[in-house]
Amino acid sequence: MLRFTKSVLLSVSISVAAAALAQDSSSNPQDSSSSSGAQPSTAMPPAATAEPGSQSLSTEVAAAEAAIAGADWKTAQEKLDPWLATHPGDARALFDAGYVADAQNRLDDAAGLYRRAVAANPRSLEAHLSLGLLLARQGKPDEARPELVAATRLDPGESGPALKARAWRALAQIDRPRPGGSGDPASASSDLLEALKLSPETPADTLLAAGLADQAGQYDVAEAAYRRVLDKDPNSEPANTGLAHLLILKKRYPEAETLLRAALEKLPDDPPLTAQLATVLAAQDKAEALPLLQKLHDTHPDNAAITGMLAEVLAEAGDAAGSDQLYAKLLAASPLDPELLVAHGQNLIRQSKFAEAFAVFEKATQIDPSNAEGWGGLAFAASRTNQPSVTLHALTVRSKYLPENASTYFLWATSYDTLHQKAQAAAYYHHFLDSSAGKFANQEWQARQRLQLLEKKP
Repeated sequence: MLRFTKSVLLSVSISVAAAALAQDSSSNPQDSSSSSGAQPSTAMPPAATAEPGSQSLSTEVAAAEAAIAGADWKTAQEKLDPWLATHPGDARALFDAGYVADAQNRLDDAAGLYRRAVAANPRSLEAHLSLGLLLARQGKPDEARPELVAATRLDPGESGPALKARAWRALAQIDRPRPGGSGDPASASSDLLEALKLSPETPADTLLAAGLADQAGQYDVAEAAYRRVLDKDPNSEPANTGLAHLLILKKRYPEAETLLRAALEKLPDDPPLTAQLATVLAAQDKAEALPLLQKLHDTHPDNAAITGMLAEVLAEAGDAAGSDQLYAKLLAASPLDPELLVAHGQNLIRQSKFAEAFAVFEKATQIDPSNAEGWGGLAFAASRTNQPSVTLHALTVRSKYLPENASTYFLWATSYDTLHQKAQAAAYYHHFLDSSAGKFANQEWQARQRLQLLEKKP
């Protein structure tokens, strides 16, 4: 049977899955969240954060800060709670209490205490920054932004410019574009530049700059940045996945494969790296792609992108039934997705279920009238269900979006032939023979036989 459609590019879908897995497995980019007993995301222990003109340090607060310095959160809380009960406007004690709650992972309590600290001393850069970082970690960027902006406008005092730089970096993370979300790459770049004016570049800065360049289509700039990170840290997972993504985009598959295999030796079974290696292997028609994807799917059975990748590779490997089981699962969740419908229709064609395929392709083209693959599938299904007029209509629409090929020329010819439109049939049989280049022996024999009859002179 002539192949009449192209499969969705594996490199696109697998890169999406890799990005999704990276998003799932990473911590919140605004700042890593604290676990109980860990240092929170404030700039420094509060003992070093007194502002000029602040209240004199009480014995109770001094004792609490000594406990904080030793990460003794329970003792610090026991000192601060009674003090704040009688001194509710003590900005420094409120900040300390917020710091302790943050360290204990009592995030809502910490946010409330930081807000009270800001209200008590609106000029506290540390309080604004800590509140902004906490809100960002909680997935509240709209609430975090004004706090971080305020921090960038305040005098860091003895804390130094690095504290203000941290606020700019947090803003850059909020502004950067994310998969499936909005973002402002120009603002993110500007935020990052402000941070770099105040403190030296960090590997995280370089990674952010690389990601922004990638999203702006500046692939050479992005590649150079990822390589700078890898020169210093060959085990960096985000740098390896970022560089591999660029190499896949540039179709430098052997180079990407070498990079990914080396990275996976150090980070075995890493989901994004594994997904990208499957991309590269599939693009090079290497048999390793299928078991690799099956293993990845077993680990992440509910990841739609990985399920779609495996379904695609199974179809290419000739397991149309196995592939279609996966597409059925995806369609149950997204019944009006035209791309999934087209893939399902292709599998029905492979299983010679032409009437069912016709209905599926018809639905896909109704949902998305510009889906060229859907029209190609409908044309083929119509030809196999003896509907030549529908075949011609579908081919006409398809031709608005994709060039003709040997397969479509043959469909044009046989449809006109069935309708006894001899001149058009003969013309398309010739187009088919001119383009087939010996790749379709049976159809070429049929075309020559029909031409002998169609062009036979009375």
